[in-house]
Amino acid sequence: MTRTIQQLFDLSGKTALVTGGSRGLGLQMAQALGEAGAKVLISSRKAADLEEAAAALRAQGIDAQWLAADASNPEDLGRLAAHAQQQLGQVDILVNNAGATWGAPAQEHPLEAWDKVMNLNVRGYFLLSQLIARQSMIARRSGSIINVASIAGLGGNPAQMTTIAYNTSKGAVVNFTRALATEWGALGIRVNAICPGFFPSKMTAGTLKAMGGADAVARHAPLQRLGDDEDLKGITLLFASDAGKHITGQLMAVDGGVSALIGG
Repeated sequence: MTRTIQQLFDLSGKTALVTGGSRGLGLQMAQALGEAGAKVLISSRKAADLEEAAAALRAQGIDAQWLAADASNPEDLGRLAAHAQQQLGQVDILVNNAGATWGAPAQEHPLEAWDKVMNLNVRGYFLLSQLIARQSMIARRSGSIINVASIAGLGGNPAQMTTIAYNTSKGAVVNFTRALATEWGALGIRVNAICPGFFPSKMTAGTLKAMGGADAVARHAPLQRLGDDEDLKGITLLFASDAGKHITGQLMAVDGGVSALIGG
């Protein structure tokens, strides 16, 4: 007998690790997973932010824990993976969300800033996926990895957006997702990517200002608004749960329709 839609989306008994989970999109995704019944471990660099976020999740009845770790540091990622195994037993769902950006014209972009963005946005995703797959997913032939890319990884930018490293890193995440999905599908591991458009956050504040402000950017979108605190919940749950068990290697833009416009 086939399961009901409620049963397919139910994450009771599942565990999830969310990087960059102390605020913004990562916290929204952690909340979605926890609301569906998953036990959640969130991570970012700042302990105070994590403690506050985990307390807010627990106040909503979510089983939430935290660990401070720098997702660009291989040693920290090893410590995070070991802690996740110790505290969660296994990781069923990995959300690679920790990220950074840097604004500078391409001809002036500092090499150290390029490396900082690439190490966090690309290398960190690969290393943590490898660690979690080895310890939790391959032997059980089961797992879901969700990579947070961006519509910035699907094409170029308006001239006033000088984020060459960020765009390049998110383009890499797009193809990393496809390549990993095709390689690990036979191991029972699904890998998908979410490509958010503009959501108000500390990271996008400078870009929004450069493009004329939040209202101007919202007017450019077919839906005439920016993303909000609910807009990633549905796709996160689809990719994480058995409702999406036949979906892998896919990208979903959550951008109010911006990526559907001619020229993006």
